[in-house]
Amino acid sequence: MKHLISPLDLSMDELDDILTLGQNIMENPERFSHVCDGKKLATLFYEPSTRTRLSFEAAMLNLGGSVLGFSSADSSSAAKGESVADTIRVISSYADICAMRHPKEGAPTVAAMHSRIPVINAGDGGHNHPTQTLTDLITIKTLMGRMDNMTVGMCGDLKFGRTVHSLINALVRYLNVRFILISPTELRIPDYLRQEVLIDGGIDFIETNELEKYMPELDILYMTRVQRERFFNEEDYIRLKDSFILDAAKMRYAKKDMYVLHPLPRVNEISTEVDNDPRAVYFKQAEYGVYVRMALIMTLLGLTE
Repeated sequence: MKHLISPLDLSMDELDDILTLGQNIMENPERFSHVCDGKKLATLFYEPSTRTRLSFEAAMLNLGGSVLGFSSADSSSAAKGESVADTIRVISSYADICAMRHPKEGAPTVAAMHSRIPVINAGDGGHNHPTQTLTDLITIKTLMGRMDNMTVGMCGDLKFGRTVHSLINALVRYLNVRFILISPTELRIPDYLRQEVLIDGGIDFIETNELEKYMPELDILYMTRVQRERFFNEEDYIRLKDSFILDAAKMRYAKKDMYVLHPLPRVNEISTEVDNDPRAVYFKQAEYGVYVRMALIMTLLGLTE
């Protein structure tokens, strides 16, 4: 039995197989509409979510399966003090596979240690968000036709943004990927990521607070919001939340074939005027997330079409 807690839980071959399967599903979803007949997905969301939870549910329903679960800790026995370990022991009797989001880093790992069904980490604190990473990767692969030889800009909250941390860990496994890390000084990537992943891995990267200067070099611009829920101090949040806003004027500096990604939700870090630019693909990215989660569910359950 295999779980997905970190993007690194997948070998390069496994990752490529999931992305290829996701693209096959994208091209002919009807062919996969009964693969999970009789199977159940439990969605255990201790933290609010729109896209991740609903895309998991849509993925399982599209495969012919069914869904059960809860959408906040307040509506589960966690409100009574039940541990994650006890919850997953019970859920293992009710469902065939589980997707869990939790505000505490490492909670899905604990669940996997006590589970009799595959556990998918749907986000744990500021740590990992591997299925968003799969979504990002299938978007890049589908639109660019490659995963290597590119310059990726990441802009916004790089300190607390778990989607950024997971995507960096995934992209460094491909050849000749360069990073431009654009953020306020206070929101730069964590020290461990800078040292252990980028510096120790010999990866080419630049840390800067200048978006316009580096826009012409980018093949991908990955925008993120400054997350209020990750701050201990409201004053710091208010001071930094508008640090970088992408608008039509800044897009004029970009290549004609650059793509703008965003894990969503958007607050104001991308102006709505950018939405009509063909290089803005964040809503398409959210759609692709359903297909790659369908592929992941099939893979972890050992199912074929």
